[in-house]
Amino acid sequence: MENSSVTERSLQIEQEIKKDPHKVLKLITTVSTFGGLLFGYDTGVINGALPFMAQPDQLNLTPITEGLVASSLILGAAFGSLFGGRLSDLKGRRQAILSLAIVFFFATLGCVFAPNATVMVIFRFILGLAVGGASVIVPSYLAEMSPSNRRGMLVTRNELMIVTGQFLAYVFNAVIGSALGDTGHVWRYMLVVATLPAVVLWVGVLILPESPRWLVSKGKIAEALKVLQQIRTEGLAKQELNEIKENIAKEKKIRAAKFKDLGTPWIRRIVFIGIGVGAISQLVGINSIMYYGTQILQSSGFGTKASLIGNVANGLIAVLAVIVGMSILQKVNRRKMLLTGLTGVTVALITIGISNQVLAGSPTLPYVVLSMTLVYLAFFQGAIGPMSWLILSEIFPARLRGMGMGSAVLFLWLSNFLVGLFFPVLLNGMGLSGTFFLFSAFGILGIVIIVKFLPETRGLTLEQIEANFKAM
Repeated sequence: MENSSVTERSLQIEQEIKKDPHKVLKLITTVSTFGGLLFGYDTGVINGALPFMAQPDQLNLTPITEGLVASSLILGAAFGSLFGGRLSDLKGRRQAILSLAIVFFFATLGCVFAPNATVMVIFRFILGLAVGGASVIVPSYLAEMSPSNRRGMLVTRNELMIVTGQFLAYVFNAVIGSALGDTGHVWRYMLVVATLPAVVLWVGVLILPESPRWLVSKGKIAEALKVLQQIRTEGLAKQELNEIKENIAKEKKIRAAKFKDLGTPWIRRIVFIGIGVGAISQLVGINSIMYYGTQILQSSGFGTKASLIGNVANGLIAVLAVIVGMSILQKVNRRKMLLTGLTGVTVALITIGISNQVLAGSPTLPYVVLSMTLVYLAFFQGAIGPMSWLILSEIFPARLRGMGMGSAVLFLWLSNFLVGLFFPVLLNGMGLSGTFFLFSAFGILGIVIIVKFLPETRGLTLEQIEANFKAM
């Protein structure tokens, strides 16, 4: 009965789409990016939930177990990003996203009902597998469904949904924390909200078509053409089908690079730059604010409820910054935008560190820290975040993309994990100033790497970018 209703709904959607091919693209973008929304909510909700979890009558967390609860999701995401692509290649993009929705739902429930820190860490790790898978599969699905002239705009919608998910997490944290802050298990109410978008994602994906590129790769040419006819005009559908077949045939002839190819100087240079960009984008401490923003504001002098409300401003600035970053992405050179972002976050970090020492005990300190975290997020989410992923997608030629992108993303997630794991320990041992000075040192290192080693990639073909690296 359920399959029948889904089939009927699919037929209705197909009839509507034939009138306007853009409708299915809107549907695909809206539904599939719920994976990004879940990514954002599950990474952001821990920000407000941790202070309540840490209480003695709850999970009784120490600095190291706090770090494990926050960062176990990221460790899971590192593995999820590695295996997510393989799962989608084997089962298809649509089926892979359906599977992720199920993992999101049940792993969230596991976290909600966790009786102790060990169980919480286990289910956060499982939740991370879904987060990492979504970070790879959803952008790939969007890229393969989008027409070339709209691909950049539609794919970056996923980044917007991620920060929107984090913003919603901060809003729910503030509302639930303010209303139920005296309730022992308030953090469980914060976590359970994530089951709702997981259900929406699962139901929505049931009526979405499979990627035509994946269908062609499996020899299902007729099915691929049918999907393209739903989302393109008739002439463009057949033309794109031929292009997909040609590209897949070319890719099969390309010899994928292996780790032994790192002996070639220009290949080694590209891979190491990719790893550097990925790692530095996390080692400047973005996730200390995304995961521990409430505790940072508490340590500067705000109360718990005021800190939860202050985090809403952080989330709002992040969303606005991504929108601005998306609007200027194709108008500003990559190096200039990335350098501006790194300079901005480094200055903000140093200012927070100095203010925490000079204004210790002053009633103005919490407001200085909050304003500087807003500046930090504006520069990071508006420049470093989207630009890092864009650069990583551009610098690797076809035969290097698997090894190079895989290595860069792995180091990105591992750096993210290290920040999440050790931030409570660093905060406890070095204080807020020392910790943020450490992050600023990575910002300075990133500026040096970009200035010395990264060539400009805007407006260049992949072949031209490869030639520039060979000439360095």
